[in-house]
Amino acid sequence: MEKFKAAMVLGGVGDALGSRKGRWEGCISGKKIQDELASLGGLGAQKLDPDNWPLSDAALMHITTAEALVTDTTDQSTYYWCLEDLYRELVRVYVEAIVSLQGRAPDPATVENCVHLKPHNFLLAWHTPFNEKGSGFGAAAKAMCVGMRYWQPERIDNLVEVSIEIGRMTHNHPTGFLGSMTTALFASYAIQGKAVVMWGRELMKVIPRAQEYCRKTIRHMSEYQENWFYFEAKWQFYLEEKEIEKEGQNKPLFPDRYDAEETDKIYKRWSSEGRAGRRGHDAPMIAYDALLAAGSDWAELCKRAMFHGGESEATGLIAGCLFGLMNGLDQVPRGLFQDLDKRERLEELGEKLYKAASAEKCMDK
Repeated sequence: MEKFKAAMVLGGVGDALGSRKGRWEGCISGKKIQDELASLGGLGAQKLDPDNWPLSDAALMHITTAEALVTDTTDQSTYYWCLEDLYRELVRVYVEAIVSLQGRAPDPATVENCVHLKPHNFLLAWHTPFNEKGSGFGAAAKAMCVGMRYWQPERIDNLVEVSIEIGRMTHNHPTGFLGSMTTALFASYAIQGKAVVMWGRELMKVIPRAQEYCRKTIRHMSEYQENWFYFEAKWQFYLEEKEIEKEGQNKPLFPDRYDAEETDKIYKRWSSEGRAGRRGHDAPMIAYDALLAAGSDWAELCKRAMFHGGESEATGLIAGCLFGLMNGLDQVPRGLFQDLDKRERLEELGEKLYKAASAEKCMDK
């Protein structure tokens, strides 16, 4: 349970550090961010509080998603008899969330797609149109909690379905919703104790399962097929570049020089438009790469996932959450989370996600 709580809290820490009240999430230079951090006394000297380091819209959407996932475990009158009930609850909370996100510069694709959610339409509440602009990171950054709820290997079908559906509610584009499936999968692998170096290979094996699920739901397949290959090709390229695409290849390749400027160059190369972490394929990729390189070194993880040019709040949120699932809070300076924005709510959600996953396993038995 403690690691579930740590995951929710460190996701918030990673988001707040990567954003710095919007100042750093829009900065394209990792060196500038790291120089500014040094002038503030370095990572260990920071005290994160709601006024100066508020959570961004990405973290609030992760919280909103987690709350819907645990609603039926806290209130038996709203017990989910089927996943469609969960989707209707998600539609309701997402529509409400868009109102509360005003003033936090919410992701445009999230706002645009939430307009198409229909909370009062029982059958089609979560069916949104295909969105050519829905390839952003927003779906990936809110889905780790799905992997925490359905982390057991025998729940892989639930994980794939729920992560795709929550993804396409706001990002109905393969690059968007395959991003949400990726971060949910990675969270489940972290809890299962799978070696990080295997996660990318395992993802490639699950992508055909995602395609089969989309085919069964008979929605937008012609548009999906035109855009599906991009996500898969980007990840295949990444795994080959790291020399970890085959079984038995367990030593990822990193450049000798991997400072802030070199990191920015590499991250831009993985991106689709020179803005690192902007899309659903490269936000999880940057977080994954940072975890591969950092191991249990929190400061190294922050340098690579939270303090780079581009969408550092999204990559920080994903990396922080996954780090928490594997390592807990022991390596993290207390000042970074003691007064964190919404800390108590995050801890409570971590506990409820743990109990929800455990309760379902008991019911199965």
